[in-house]
Amino acid sequence: MKQINPSFELMRMNNKMLILLIVVVTISLKATGQEPGFYPVSPVPFTKVNITDEFWSGRIKTNREVTIPFAFEKCEETGRIDNFRIAGGIKAGDTFPRRGFDDSDVYKIMEGAAYSLASYPDKELDNYLDTLIYYIGKAQEEDGYLYTVRTILKNSIHRDLLAPRWINEPTGSHELYNAGHMYEAAVAHYMATGKRSFLDIAVKNAKLVERDLGWDKLVIVPGHQETELALVKLYTATGDTAHLKQAKFFLDARGTGMIMNQYFQLHKKVTEETEAVGHAVRAMYMYSAMADISALTGDHSYKESLNKLWNDVAGRKLYITGGVGPGSGNSEGFGPPYLLPNLGAYCETCAAIGNVFWNYRMFLATGKSFYIDILERSLYNNVLSGISLEGNRFFYPNKLESNGEQERRDWFNVPCCPANLCRFIPSVPGYIYASKENELFINLFISSETEVNINNNRIRLVQDSEVPWRGKVDLTFEPARSERFTVKIRIPGWASETFFPTDLYRTMKPLASQPTIRVNGKKITFKVSDGYAIIDRTWTKMDKISIDFPFVVHEITAHPLVEANKDRVALQRGPLVYCLEHPDNPEGKVVNLLYDTASDIKTKFMPDMLGGIMTLSGKAFKQKSDQTDSGSERITFTAIPYYAWAHRGQGEMVVWIPIKKTPEK
Repeated sequence: MKQINPSFELMRMNNKMLILLIVVVTISLKATGQEPGFYPVSPVPFTKVNITDEFWSGRIKTNREVTIPFAFEKCEETGRIDNFRIAGGIKAGDTFPRRGFDDSDVYKIMEGAAYSLASYPDKELDNYLDTLIYYIGKAQEEDGYLYTVRTILKNSIHRDLLAPRWINEPTGSHELYNAGHMYEAAVAHYMATGKRSFLDIAVKNAKLVERDLGWDKLVIVPGHQETELALVKLYTATGDTAHLKQAKFFLDARGTGMIMNQYFQLHKKVTEETEAVGHAVRAMYMYSAMADISALTGDHSYKESLNKLWNDVAGRKLYITGGVGPGSGNSEGFGPPYLLPNLGAYCETCAAIGNVFWNYRMFLATGKSFYIDILERSLYNNVLSGISLEGNRFFYPNKLESNGEQERRDWFNVPCCPANLCRFIPSVPGYIYASKENELFINLFISSETEVNINNNRIRLVQDSEVPWRGKVDLTFEPARSERFTVKIRIPGWASETFFPTDLYRTMKPLASQPTIRVNGKKITFKVSDGYAIIDRTWTKMDKISIDFPFVVHEITAHPLVEANKDRVALQRGPLVYCLEHPDNPEGKVVNLLYDTASDIKTKFMPDMLGGIMTLSGKAFKQKSDQTDSGSERITFTAIPYYAWAHRGQGEMVVWIPIKKTPEK
């Protein structure tokens, strides 16, 4: 595919299209014929938010101009798109399919391309998607079945062909997983373009799934929980309640069949789940679907389980970078409580993206800010670590320590993470703002412009933020008419006395100052509720809120049961976790350093380094390589944001720095 050069002019859409686009980011609409049918809190969709922030606008532009075209080229190069041509009889061949889930990579990139089209029209990209949809339509079998590996290799011996359709799905055929990503891509394409070509293919497939699978049919559930949340999106786009019922069946049937497998979260009913186990990405997607279906159906039987699962993850199984899944035993999954190795960390990029999905839905259901705290932690650290600054090299696992073996790669045999990033990065603007009745939530501090409807009053909002480098944020309001409403400004954990919502992590020193808020230049006293500063007043044109968040370097310690981080410290400033990397430190060595707790940390903004970063510098002791002493030579170390590591060659890196000699085991 040729390089894409999209227009920067925002697409002007009619009201119907804007309403439909809301479901692309999150499922928040009241759906036809179903009560209550929506989350209590509604997001401001990404298509209504124009990011002006240099930190994020550059990444969105890079995704549009580099990552998406690059990913499509890789799918062409590796035969993933030929899968559809061959299955549809457009091209001869029978050897291209490598894995059953190859189709899903194409769908995820198409979803990201559709998101890009929604805000940045591009005729070449639009035509290319039409071509791909033509191939997909040709590959679809007469009754709606769409799984290229089975269609192409129908006369061959292949694992997924040794049994009838769907039978191998619970343990990994990925027939339904592919379908789920197709549904999400089709909905995104429909919302972005108004064309039904892809949506009709998706609906035809969903009708086959609903005909074949159910309580009185084949009781089969997805082996990789993606289909559930995708069916919810298909339901909100079409209003067909059969899709929602099918999604709920897929959840409720888990733990009721012959296969009781913990890795696939098949070991018990979802309403009985209390501990995060098994494959981390599957878990994140499943928990997201549980939240969606609870909100859309009014069935809150999942609520208690969701709360227990969240407490388990945030309280015992979450990395300081927002990553999930230590990957013990090469499982890509959760381990026992407090097992959070650094050198052996897995922290798959897809799992961090799933963690954002889940925590945002938990926020929409409750309006509580600590879910956004976790979302922000995953977003700025584990997710961004997964992609290079240039947009064409990626991490699958995101380790918190390296002896020099790790480097980003341009592609993988299983490229789920690059494809997932393609669709996630364009959606970031949709996580900044939300509303509920007469309340406006400011969740993320990213320079941007938006329009929000509060009490049928159109309110233009301009945010000017220096986060993630400094703590100053200005919010300027332009309501169509003067009116009273409530602005709820999130007080992040890193700027409050409650650094982390559980006891998994804490800071060594309490904050010396608190956030200050001014309205039209006058400092105000504000109440904090559910982690939000509440400002309730009558707002008029050009009213301005100015916020100063304390932007200090937090020295973080982990729960004493986290053995890997015993007698170690991590550094965080604002939402960014920092690391020590080889190019910035004496002799390229960082794993042998001992943090000096008496160190006075200094900050310096380096505009020409790694895209422009704030560095930290402090004191540490060099520990001898044979560890015969606790270190005597005092040196100056430099730390960089964790997301920016691994851009300057292979070498040592560490997030958790020892603060004294660790005895040999």
